[in-house]
Amino acid sequence: MAEAAARRRGRGGGGAARRAERSVVKIETAKYIERNIPNFEVLTEEALDIIEANAETVLEEIGVNFVDNPKALERWREAGADVDGERVRLPRGLAKKLCATAPREFTQHARNPEKSVVIGGRNLVLAPVYGPPFVRDAQGGRRYATMEDFSKFVKLGYMSKWLHHSGGTVCEPTDVPVNKRHLDMLHAHMTLSDKPFMGSVTDPSRARDSVEMCEILFGKEFVQNNTVMTSLININSPMTFDDVMMGALEVYATSNQGCIISPFIVGGAMAPVSVAGTLTQVLAEVMAGIAYSQLIRPGAPVIFGAFVSSIDMNSGAPTFGTPEASMVTYGAGQLARRLGLPFRSAGSFCGSKLPDAQAAYETANSLNMGLLAGVNFMLHSCGWLEGGLVADFEKFVMDADQLGVLHGLAKGVSVDEEAQAMDAIREVGPGGHYLGCAHTQANFKSAFWKSGLLDYKPFETWEEEGARDTRMLASERVEFLLANYQQPGLDPAISEALLAYVADKKASMPDAFM
Repeated sequence: MAEAAARRRGRGGGGAARRAERSVVKIETAKYIERNIPNFEVLTEEALDIIEANAETVLEEIGVNFVDNPKALERWREAGADVDGERVRLPRGLAKKLCATAPREFTQHARNPEKSVVIGGRNLVLAPVYGPPFVRDAQGGRRYATMEDFSKFVKLGYMSKWLHHSGGTVCEPTDVPVNKRHLDMLHAHMTLSDKPFMGSVTDPSRARDSVEMCEILFGKEFVQNNTVMTSLININSPMTFDDVMMGALEVYATSNQGCIISPFIVGGAMAPVSVAGTLTQVLAEVMAGIAYSQLIRPGAPVIFGAFVSSIDMNSGAPTFGTPEASMVTYGAGQLARRLGLPFRSAGSFCGSKLPDAQAAYETANSLNMGLLAGVNFMLHSCGWLEGGLVADFEKFVMDADQLGVLHGLAKGVSVDEEAQAMDAIREVGPGGHYLGCAHTQANFKSAFWKSGLLDYKPFETWEEEGARDTRMLASERVEFLLANYQQPGLDPAISEALLAYVADKKASMPDAFM
């Protein structure tokens, strides 16, 4: 009896030690994903040829609009396009020829060199939600986002192992004037995290501010010779390129900073209801946008973007995690690879109002779609709720935890000698078990992906601990991470220079909320 009691105490002590070890905050960032699995391809070569030919026809016969941008029209005219008013029609083959100068992959440098990412090839870089004006958490419910909320999301992203990128407008801080909030957001990314980040695109002058702040953080010469930002340039689908987004693109391309050229597609509203029709329009828009970036600076780094959702024909609301959106995403990946360009798409998309079962189903479908489609840069990979209107704190950590599954799947199946496990099979033989065999003992710590959030305890233990559901666990995780956040170090001279820049810029203009 005494021996059995001692064994129980020994097991409990070991379990307590392991739990204590797991409770220690370790700020660890996994390297960006390098796929060892094949891409899922839904289009035949014949289908790809048809879509490419139709996209060329769209550019040649229908054309695209570059609005309120005389300089862009002049560039297109000099490149050989037919310019009629603000309509630009491209001779067959011109866009594809210009796209050929864009790099197949590029490095986005982080201020911590260990966290720099390579975008393109077989890689997948994960970045958080972008753009919601509202935030939600279990305590405060749904509300307009503030700068404090924004800073919390940056901290959570910094502490999330499976996120490689700090993102951009993780939420829209509505308590800061529109013309000044980009300064605070960039400053938060630069100082509260040491991961790569995105620049501002809401006005060309704010893009210039972004470049200048990077010159303080990285050094002017380094920024001139390297890519330190990736920014989102949305196309106003169908086939309209406005002066604000194109102005930001011009600033970033001139400075050799990366841009995601991305149509914003809600099938049935901004594009045809059919998969092939949508892909035709997506390809035409992306080729025109990327071609324009190469007119600004041949070799400027760009990403072939495709934000795609379907639509509820009864309410008009966008829908997510649907088979049609998946087909468009898979096909767009094939088209991007044919052009030899990095690909952006997918995310933790859902239409749910809460981080509930609907959110989980739709998010899982969307994340797995992105992995299989060959996506290289996945914006919105965690925190997205309510069709992108809300950044949710609990869902942020729930999604960020599940991104570890993508890392595990992307590894593929190893068949080296250790993975074949023949020694283990011989050791155990018929009728035995593998729990104590040498192979299991040598590999059990790394054999299976482990969630840092989900509950796998027996029912009795779960009930004793409060019968917490996933949202409750996530809420506790948010509080724990924020309470244990430690700011990454930054040269005091650089920190002071950034603060001075932000203060001077803010003082130079009156507040504007439009």
